[in-house]
Amino acid sequence: MKNLRHIPLTEIEQLMSEWGEPRFRAAQIHDWIWKKHASSIEEMSNLSKDLRNKLIESAYRIPKVSIDHSQFSNDGTVKSRLKLHDNQFIEGVLIPTEKRMTACVSSQVGCSLSCKFCATGYLKRSRNLDFDEIVDEVTLLNEQAETHFNKHLSNIVFMGMGEPLLNYKNVLKAIERITAPDGLGMSPRRITVSTAGVAKMIRQLGDDEVKFKLALSLHAANDK
Repeated sequence: MKNLRHIPLTEIEQLMSEWGEPRFRAAQIHDWIWKKHASSIEEMSNLSKDLRNKLIESAYRIPKVSIDHSQFSNDGTVKSRLKLHDNQFIEGVLIPTEKRMTACVSSQVGCSLSCKFCATGYLKRSRNLDFDEIVDEVTLLNEQAETHFNKHLSNIVFMGMGEPLLNYKNVLKAIERITAPDGLGMSPRRITVSTAGVAKMIRQLGDDEVKFKLALSLHAANDK
């Protein structure tokens, strides 16, 4: 299987050229993936049937995250178990307040750390989330916010399962897509990445001059 969302637009353009298709077909595919959130190639109705079949026969797919179960609390919080394409699960939480609609998202399946204040710390890390899976989390929680509260997400916090800075590249790439004009178009100032304190990667954030916020999760002044 070749994940179509992992292929840059320039490479899709090259593929279309090799197949004798006009260049704008690549832009159409890109729009279906990131603007219309297509879950299958069959949905791409402005592509010819022959082109759709050729993509499918060439093993291109759009693996998607789905909501397996949601729990609605009296305070309005919505906790969802999200199913990945390989049948593993992560958690996402929608937190509504009077002025904000916040999504709490995961970055790993399980966690590499063993923080005593975090339930996920007792779970062994299975794998990192790909950037498109993180984008799916945010998209699904945004759809929940629209459906149940008639509001868009105003904030995103990486405080779910996993240590975001131990999945650095995918987290940054997901944020890049979430803040892109053809993504959710969210300001990076409304995104907070929480870390238990991976010093090397905190320095890397500074070197990369990121625009989102950083939160440090501690429960003691020392390691004792």
